[in-house]
Amino acid sequence: MIFRQLFEPLSSTYTYLLGCERTGQALLVDPVYPTWERDLQVLETLGLTLSFTLETHVHADHITSARKLREAVGSQVVFPAASAAACPDLQVRDNEMFVMGDVALRVLYTPGHTDDHHCYQFHDRLLTGDALLIDGCGRTDFQNGSAEDLYASISQRLFTLPDDTLVYPGHDYQQRRVSSIAQEKARNPRLGGGRSLPEFIEIMDNLDLAYPKFIDYAVPGNRQCGECPSDLPEKLEAYCDSMTESPQG
Repeated sequence: MIFRQLFEPLSSTYTYLLGCERTGQALLVDPVYPTWERDLQVLETLGLTLSFTLETHVHADHITSARKLREAVGSQVVFPAASAAACPDLQVRDNEMFVMGDVALRVLYTPGHTDDHHCYQFHDRLLTGDALLIDGCGRTDFQNGSAEDLYASISQRLFTLPDDTLVYPGHDYQQRRVSSIAQEKARNPRLGGGRSLPEFIEIMDNLDLAYPKFIDYAVPGNRQCGECPSDLPEKLEAYCDSMTESPQG
């Protein structure tokens, strides 16, 4: 299997490329609109054809490139069924296996950051989206988020996976790329060290985070599989513009 971790700097989003060497097929998990051309160039370099784009949830901080990639190369758009979006070609559900050639991902429903959030597990790796981050977790104060649900998703589901499972998050803002279940169980300041549910709720209730600057445009756009809003303010236009250069993570 071919695996690449790609980075989009505007929203600090990781996109994950998984390729089947036998069939030449590839999928992208959480692709981001400004880097759709970059992603296709990476696939071409690897000799792969994009077959699917797969979302962990409806994002609030960027526009997915799923629709754009479908228009460009005919890839199929895959969303969690819980997202209730009408635009995807395929849907995934908890405990299903999403199979592409020799690549098989186990679908794990992990609500809390949002009510539709899913993680994807394969071999010794776990793509945790915005649920479990390195030394952190996703916020729980919008899109039907719930601190109680996120605590259960992580403590009762993700933290029960083998300790040596590698954690690949959907974002990181300090240029970190990978963690492990053992590391997050031991030192995650919000959830590690046996922290209790009341302690976690208190932490999440007192984060005092600003209202997401892009959410009012990103959520409706992503419910349409990545339709860029026509009324974006000038300061946010880069979220839908293609970048001529975007570093590969």
